Amino acid sequence: MNDLTANVGAQERSDSIYFAPLLPWQQTLWSQLTQRVLTQQSLPHALLAAGMQGMGKRAFVWRLVAWLLCREHDTNPLGACGTCESCQWLKSGTHPSLQVLPIVSMPINADSDTLQDKSSSAKDKKATKSTSNSALKIKVDDIRALQPFIYQGGQGMRICVLDHAEQMTVAAANALLKTLEEPQAQVHLFLISDTPAQLLPTIKSRVQQLALQTIELATAVNYVTQALGHTINREAVSKMAIEQLIQLANGAPLAAVALAQAPWYSKRALWLTTWQALRSGKRSSVAASDYWQKQLSIKEFIQLSEQMLLDIKRICLGLSELQTDINLSEALASYQPDALNLEVFGDSLQQTKVALQQNVQEKFAYDKLMQELACL
Repeated sequence: MNDLTANVGAQERSDSIYFAPLLPWQQTLWSQLTQRVLTQQSLPHALLAAGMQGMGKRAFVWRLVAWLLCREHDTNPLGACGTCESCQWLKSGTHPSLQVLPIVSMPINADSDTLQDKSSSAKDKKATKSTSNSALKIKVDDIRALQPFIYQGGQGMRICVLDHAEQMTVAAANALLKTLEEPQAQVHLFLISDTPAQLLPTIKSRVQQLALQTIELATAVNYVTQALGHTINREAVSKMAIEQLIQLANGAPLAAVALAQAPWYSKRALWLTTWQALRSGKRSSVAASDYWQKQLSIKEFIQLSEQMLLDIKRICLGLSELQTDINLSEALASYQPDALNLEVFGDSLQQTKVALQQNVQEKFAYDKLMQELACL
């Protein structure tokens, strides 16, 4: 999962996502789909929710799944009732009419997930992360295991959700094609993808994409402002600051909220000051490393550095910076790193990520990054 929206993903693993309020930019699409069902028109056999993280596509899909399965949806057009037998099955993760691939994408209680993380050792967390990455793969045997569920017939509505659909192997995608080409009555497939370009063209041609990507700026600004309570780090936030967040998040409101709440976001100007001090020799890399270790985890510092590097590259290419609140272009007026140094530092950030997965100590990683930042 993308680091920028990690806490968005954590929210979407909670079973409360089935009954969460509808996001403002999804209201029109929700009305269109629910009206089709309520007026006895069938939904497309297979639907694709695609686009960048932070748009709320998973929130929409899980909410729609809950409503479609809800026993009381005829009298609750705005969402699942939350109390009927079907909704209770969803909450417990045991709904007989729902199949989810990969299984780790099934919405679960976020609290228990958090408790598990807190009780795990560093070694356990590393193993869990590795397992999670491999668990996102959808293999051909997974698709074949769905066939009895899809073709059982006479069992009422049945729903299959394939999250991270781009993670399907080629064999799995080809196996899925048969199901897409031979739609079964009352069976609905929902595919979710953060990178739809990685889906096979034959898959994309047989599904109908949900119109979830168009979000008006005014709608996004209002949502992010309300979500943040009009403040960032307890300071009043301007409309310009909100628009900057949305731009940095590529227009995705949930990602913009996650960005504002990231521990490193308020330390961007401090990063710039540290870089200038290192480059001019006014501060040693060891002192800078010791200081930053008390400010952010190495993972957070890498996220911060990647954001700063992105804007530095833009300015060096003659483009305007995305972060207008930290005077980055002014700082670069007298000195701009060359393209090679920018690439070297960017590669170092990626190598550090790999090294951390191999259990390299954060202090050593921090020391090395500061030495290389001084050379940027």
